[in-house]
Amino acid sequence: MPSKKTTPANAAEDGFVHVRGAREHNLKNVSLDIPRGQLVVFTGVSGSGKSSLAFGTLYAEAQRRYLESVSPYARRLFHQMPVPEVDAIEGLPPAVALQQQRGTPTARSSVGSVSTLSNSLRMLYSRAGDYPEGQELLYAESFSPNTPQGACPRCSGMGRVFEVTEQSMVPDDSLTIRERAIAAWPPAWHGQNLRDILVTLGYDVDTPWRDLPRKDRDWILYTDESPSVPVYAGLTPKETRAALRRKDTPSYQGTFTGVRRYVMQTFANTESASMKKRVARYMVSTACPECDGKRLRRESLSVTFAGLDIAELSRLPLARLAELLAPYAQQKDKVGKGLHAEQLIVRRRIADDLAARIEVLLALGLGYLALDRSTPSLSPGELQRLRLATQVRSSLFGVVYVLDEPSAGLHPADTEALLDALAQLKAAGNSLFVVEHALDVIRQADWIVDVGPLAGERGGQVLYSGAPDGLRDVAASQTRRYLFNEAALASRTPREPTGWLELEGVRRNNLQDLAIAFPLGVLTSVTGVSGSGKSSLVSQVLVELVSAALGQGSPVVEEAADEPDLERDEALPLEGRIVAGMEGVRRLVRVDQKPIGRTPRSNLATYTGLFDQVRKLFAATPDAKKRRYDAGRFSFNVAKGRCEHCAGEGFVMVELLFLPSVYAPCPTCDGARYNAQTLEVTYRGKNIAEVLGMTVGEAIGFFRDEALVERSLEVLNEVGLDYLRLGQPATELSGGEAQRIKLASELQRATRGNALYVLDEPTTGLHPVDADRLMVQLNRLVDAGNTVIVVEHTMRVVAGSDWVIDVGPGAGDLGGNVVVAGPPADVARNKKSRTAQYLKPHLA
Repeated sequence: MPSKKTTPANAAEDGFVHVRGAREHNLKNVSLDIPRGQLVVFTGVSGSGKSSLAFGTLYAEAQRRYLESVSPYARRLFHQMPVPEVDAIEGLPPAVALQQQRGTPTARSSVGSVSTLSNSLRMLYSRAGDYPEGQELLYAESFSPNTPQGACPRCSGMGRVFEVTEQSMVPDDSLTIRERAIAAWPPAWHGQNLRDILVTLGYDVDTPWRDLPRKDRDWILYTDESPSVPVYAGLTPKETRAALRRKDTPSYQGTFTGVRRYVMQTFANTESASMKKRVARYMVSTACPECDGKRLRRESLSVTFAGLDIAELSRLPLARLAELLAPYAQQKDKVGKGLHAEQLIVRRRIADDLAARIEVLLALGLGYLALDRSTPSLSPGELQRLRLATQVRSSLFGVVYVLDEPSAGLHPADTEALLDALAQLKAAGNSLFVVEHALDVIRQADWIVDVGPLAGERGGQVLYSGAPDGLRDVAASQTRRYLFNEAALASRTPREPTGWLELEGVRRNNLQDLAIAFPLGVLTSVTGVSGSGKSSLVSQVLVELVSAALGQGSPVVEEAADEPDLERDEALPLEGRIVAGMEGVRRLVRVDQKPIGRTPRSNLATYTGLFDQVRKLFAATPDAKKRRYDAGRFSFNVAKGRCEHCAGEGFVMVELLFLPSVYAPCPTCDGARYNAQTLEVTYRGKNIAEVLGMTVGEAIGFFRDEALVERSLEVLNEVGLDYLRLGQPATELSGGEAQRIKLASELQRATRGNALYVLDEPTTGLHPVDADRLMVQLNRLVDAGNTVIVVEHTMRVVAGSDWVIDVGPGAGDLGGNVVVAGPPADVARNKKSRTAQYLKPHLA
């Protein structure tokens, strides 16, 4: 739409939000009018600019306006989005964003804290709990493990205590100290220094650890002493003893640190994520003996409600908790004996409020969750629905709710409940701006804003803004073909399995003694309602069992090295066994949606290995050879080639008191990341910074005839990532984009067959046209003799599979079983399957 269109003078009263000249990210000076009080769905291919319009422009501007109304001091407490690139927005109400973001990586954040139900539960125990005789009244804070009043003093409210053991510090006791039996000690020079100090102190470093005297082993591992002694580097123990007798001048004075002390101090004090990750491997966690893992002090756990302490109650599924609270909310006489009138009133009111709020969560299909479930274990879709339930109960009026794919991770049956919740928010007088790919949600829209036509630089235009039916006439729209059933699946005969991978005795979450067979050599979709046990079965148990059988350390494709966090939930015990079929699996590859890196220094080019080849090409140019520049010169992570001012970041941060920090291009390199000398070297007329600024699509033409580079780029293009820049920072990538980059990295390898690929909801965040492109690549893997297993809710993908395993029939305790397994057509005919009715239309 043209940006010259004027905004009406009565913009705030005509029922529309008027956007003029939006240029955020790839938006091309977009202008449009969007109705308030309606369900408005933003559609378009992945990377087209939908989120840039809905979140980067509309929500960011609404937040900016709100924050201008609060004091500068209070403003610092908010996470402030950048000021959007837009000329004007009129008629925009206050906005609430419900985005696809994972919870904070700590077990202290839970379903109860996100939904705020835990606050009410603590008040219930405080004011209306059953206290032991003589116990003083506790305040609500005393029932939280995150407060000094409530936290168990032994474990500080974590539920676990951490220690190092001889086995963890010395995993192979057949080695000598010189052979690095003490694995927990630092590598390189520091570790050698500590070993040399032991020689000076007279300890035997050449006898196997297991044969050393117990008193020597205990002192080396557990002493808190820090003796400082002369060190004679490079001398044998005999030569060292002689040097000590002669009182020769030592190489240096060395200070000893016991192994346990080194591990604990390093973990507590180091600022290096990699160092913290390393020493964390030698720490062992056990349930706290003081609180039995319940995280609270004993006085708090002595108070009960319905015969349960607050930790026990928090472990119940929400559906069971709702049943338990019902009689108290309804004030039945049999539960009111022995209480004062005030306590009865308080108990009824709190229980009634809790029951009403839990009812919304049940309606959204979350009845299988427990209040103590940590947020890192939740899917982005589950976390967003928790926040949505809180908003449904908030009774706000006149607000714009901006939602990012609320259907993500939802089975079609659960999507219906989601639509009901959205309808409640709309009926309460609010506006809903929803970024969405699910056709079931798009079809319920009052208004559609279709962005495209393609992704990245080839997108960023509003193709259509209006009532859904009008989209039929927009030829350039990719959404139109799928919304109006113009892109029917081609008829196909499912492949026949080449073998079966059989599991027995599987136990995990709601899976109880399950036996199951996965077909090999085909594409299998595992389906079922949210919480039925799909991910527990596939992404957890199957991956862990196969990984153990293959002796693989990590089943995940080059995951980002996350900083260790000892507050995370303990790993669940692996229960189950593979009874047949492993001869058909030589390799396991789990391709997930975790980030490919945590900092802007990690990007598409570095992760795929493409950048290594590009740097070699630059180093091979005559100019580079003349200057004696090697490939390392063209890395922005190496001092000799990068800009000194910004250290290769490309930008500098400008701190503004009371305002969001501003990231400005580096004034020295103007955002190029390299120093001037490095940028003087060109390859085919482009310097290294200009190459990193190219999109994958542009780079394919530029690197024509360079086989290794061309292959990587072609695969990235085939998985639908042609719009990403080669230097696109990992921090700017969505989970779906990260997953496709990992898949592309795998596809460019030489496929030898007999690999098992496991993907959990690979179409999350993908437009149907991109999901079709992804399916082409998954089928390529199968055609090469591999097995692909996906956990999936998109029925179009399920219909295109060779085999379907439907788990359920319900969620939580009502799930955990295989309802039906077979070709898609067989599953669609099964009357017990909740998936069948949604799958059938795609097979017609």
